[in-house]
Amino acid sequence: MLTLTYEYKIEPTIEQVAAIERYLEVCRKVWNYALRERKDWLNSRKSDVNACSLIAEYIIPADAPFPNYNNQAKSLTEARKNNPDLKSVNAQVLQQVLRKLETAFLDMRRKGMGFPRFKKPGRMRSFVFPQFKTNPVKGDLIKLPKLGWVKMRLSRPIPDGFTLKQVRIVKKASGYFTMLSLQCDVQIPDAMPHGHPIGIDLGLEKFLATSDGELIARPRFFDSLHRKLKLLQRRLKHKKKGSKNWRKLNQKIARLHQGIHDTRKDFHFKLAHHLVQNAGMVFVEDLNFKTWAKGMLGKHTLDAGFGQFINILQWVCWKEQVYFAKVDADYTSQQCPRCKTHTGKKDLSVRIHSCHECGYTTDRDVAAAQVVMIRGVGATGQAVPEIAWPDVLPGVIDLGKCPRTRKSP
Repeated sequence: MLTLTYEYKIEPTIEQVAAIERYLEVCRKVWNYALRERKDWLNSRKSDVNACSLIAEYIIPADAPFPNYNNQAKSLTEARKNNPDLKSVNAQVLQQVLRKLETAFLDMRRKGMGFPRFKKPGRMRSFVFPQFKTNPVKGDLIKLPKLGWVKMRLSRPIPDGFTLKQVRIVKKASGYFTMLSLQCDVQIPDAMPHGHPIGIDLGLEKFLATSDGELIARPRFFDSLHRKLKLLQRRLKHKKKGSKNWRKLNQKIARLHQGIHDTRKDFHFKLAHHLVQNAGMVFVEDLNFKTWAKGMLGKHTLDAGFGQFINILQWVCWKEQVYFAKVDADYTSQQCPRCKTHTGKKDLSVRIHSCHECGYTTDRDVAAAQVVMIRGVGATGQAVPEIAWPDVLPGVIDLGKCPRTRKSP
């Protein structure tokens, strides 16, 4: 089963905007009420049965079951009969809020996530319509329950052969968006190792280096707008919280953050398509970027968004039928790619790889990328291709000056 998510910006009317905001507010209240119910049940079981808590006591019967999704969904059905606010929102939308809360509790054990938190006003940003009887999309319009026909900016056509399964309405700083979940009953096999291999080494001085001798400059998405963001946040500190001017300035800051996010993601997609354009195999280092983010250069690591780039690169490789794999990242910068000699640990200020055995000299990151490529090709069982060892240091390519391309789904 192939699942794609297409995102479009919508242009709701004033009445539809008010309805969407009401949906978000009711979903926020349902989330907080259900979370409060679960926390009270857990707190009532903290002390022993023969003792009382010194802080607080929750009067909940001992035989009361845990308020899981099934119990809370049943209670929600009963509450909708007498509550006009709950009745004004689609029932399945509210059920999806409870299902999301159930998933958050399960993720505490499965993924080690933290305890779910209450949502302040304005913190609920999306809701889901989980199913449709018929296709709600006609041209550039989409029909949503209790909202009616909503206009979309159809930036790209919806592919044929796909069935619309669910629709998510998302509120962002720049407006409202709809995310269409499309499914097609088809199985696409994973790509097999073939073609020209490319090894990739990530870094902070240069965003990445390839085994073909290509160096990509690192755009400083956050640093380029850091001064403007700092001035806006300084002005926000002197505004009265909750006032009209405070909300306007807060919205301006949010749009600036979204612009940084969109620019970074667009760069990642352009770079991923650039790398797989003439490649049959792509190999990257298996790194723990969470450890990078906790170091002295954590701010620059988060600004580069390496984790997001690797996920996008893996998806683009799958879409273009390019083989993708991760290799061991140990000692990639301490090994000569030509003669396999261990050259020793280098300081970060040393940017040139110079082997004392074979005399091979190149950029340090390019040499590490060539080691990654050799390890990846060796793991596939294929013969390592002949490498054209350059006699000069490679130049840096700035993809930020390339023409803008359409984002992939």
